Amino acid sequence: MEKFLSVPVTGQTYFLLSVSDVIAITRSSDTETIITYNSANTATITHGTVASAYQMRDSLQTAMVTAQETAWSDVVFAYVPPQAISAIAIA
Repeated sequence: MEKFLSVPVTGQTYFLLSVSDVIAITRSSDTETIITYNSANTATITHGTVASAYQMRDSLQTAMVTAQETAWSDVVFAYVPPQAISAIAIA
């Protein structure tokens, strides 16, 4: 079953971010975190500067694991990021 994080994006409605087939979550800078999928697609998340170097990455990883642990009928999991997210770009 496909699972999604419902991610709040400043100035927009919530963005559904897939939790399935994630290969890696990496920090590219203090304000960018990249999710790489098995399909070779990426989701680049632009956010406020985090307190510790891997705070956003760890937060996303924990939320994804929690979403995968929910019942199969729970498809969307609310994500509360440690910093405001200003944009999500899918490539």
